Amino acid sequence: MPREGWQGWDEYAPFYDWENARTLGRRDVPFWRRLAADANGPVLELGCGTGRVTRPLARAGIDIVGVDRSDAMLARAARRAKALRHIRRPRAMTLVRGDIRQLPFASASFPMVIAPYGILQSLIRPNDLTATLTSVARVVAPGGIFGVDLVPDVPNWREYRDRVQLRGRNGPAHLTLVESVSQDRKRRLTTFEQRYIERRGRQRREHRFELTFRTLTVPQMTRQLERAGFVVDSVLGDYRGRPWDARADVWIILAKRV
Repeated sequence: MPREGWQGWDEYAPFYDWENARTLGRRDVPFWRRLAADANGPVLELGCGTGRVTRPLARAGIDIVGVDRSDAMLARAARRAKALRHIRRPRAMTLVRGDIRQLPFASASFPMVIAPYGILQSLIRPNDLTATLTSVARVVAPGGIFGVDLVPDVPNWREYRDRVQLRGRNGPAHLTLVESVSQDRKRRLTTFEQRYIERRGRQRREHRFELTFRTLTVPQMTRQLERAGFVVDSVLGDYRGRPWDARADVWIILAKRV
């Protein structure tokens, strides 16, 4: 198991957008855009990665700051930010390298903080999550909103070895994703061993890395948020705003800073 949840993300950067276009796609982006449009000031995105969510929000005129620990991810996000220069009157898209457990921003800097697509589940130790929520509570203004998106199916993955999950073109290259999954039920961790086989003509390269995620339930996260100084306003079961239940495909928590 990786010692830290952030390990593996630098290596994942060249393949992140390619994989997510074939799985999650952009179906969560309209939700975050609608939510962030109501913020009276800049929005902070935790774990912004390659800018998959950040850039569409900036294009919509939202002043957004993305923070991530991975230089490789941020480099790709920066290229997306440059493209905004060709858009008429774009709002700011600021990228910051930082640790979400110790956010490098002044207190009460943001009226809204968002944590899309299970980013908090990459905090694989309980103390890491506690530190992050404490840090978020410091930088979000009183009465501000914290939006958290959890991935409910992480603990439901069956263990397997060397399964071909995806194939397809990525520019001039052909990619094959071969994946293995292992579970640590006691620590509530799921590890995905990713093996990307990249072919360009007769050339073949193999990229290996691991990503580990922690199982978090809505009741667990609600208790953690309350201890950090938030009150849960609503829990949603999809990106259209329907009510949550334990069988929902998406678990979204919207909490207010008291």
